[in-house]
Amino acid sequence: MPTQAATYVDAIRHLPAGSTLIIPDVSWAEYEQLLADLGEGYAVRLTYDQGRLEIMSPSSKHGKYTAFVLLLGHVLASELKTSFESFGSTTFKEPALKQGAEPDTCFYVQHAAQVVGKDDLDLAVDPPPDVVVEIDVSHSSARKLAFYAKLGVPEVWRFEEPRASMYHLTGTDYTEAQASLAFPAFTADMLTALLHQISTEGQQAVLEAFGESLRHRT
Repeated sequence: MPTQAATYVDAIRHLPAGSTLIIPDVSWAEYEQLLADLGEGYAVRLTYDQGRLEIMSPSSKHGKYTAFVLLLGHVLASELKTSFESFGSTTFKEPALKQGAEPDTCFYVQHAAQVVGKDDLDLAVDPPPDVVVEIDVSHSSARKLAFYAKLGVPEVWRFEEPRASMYHLTGTDYTEAQASLAFPAFTADMLTALLHQISTEGQQAVLEAFGESLRHRT
């Protein structure tokens, strides 16, 4: 008979793009087995919170925004002459908390040197990402914030149409902020405007114009 994790894999294969499946009462062992069965490079995002498993299948629009924000991070780092290491939608797990989540993308700026050359992250010894990015096109990432706070992620960028927000970790919670910690010259309003511009101007044109604007400022 197929395992419960194998049943979840089959459900994932039939999950329409842009939809979310929530499964209650999933054990930690089943969650870890599901991750192992899916292997590397799966498209869905999994969030596990003390027995509650959320499976989100990204839409093409979600993927477009996610890819753009990652490219934007590269442009910011290049023009501002700072380090930058991306780890995409890496799975972060904390067995003691019985929680796990995958950001849409994440990257290191201030702590980039500490993860250069690493293929896998171990938050027992490695720092958490400097920035975690969540794109909320068809689902809300609000439940993930408490987990990211427990991991010590200093900053979250969240785009919930039509507005982008930036959050800074203050103590054990996040507070909304106007500008980025990783890139102090970059604001939530700027991120919002750029994400809207790509719909009419195209990603490459927006990135080139933004890079040029940064060069004129420095």
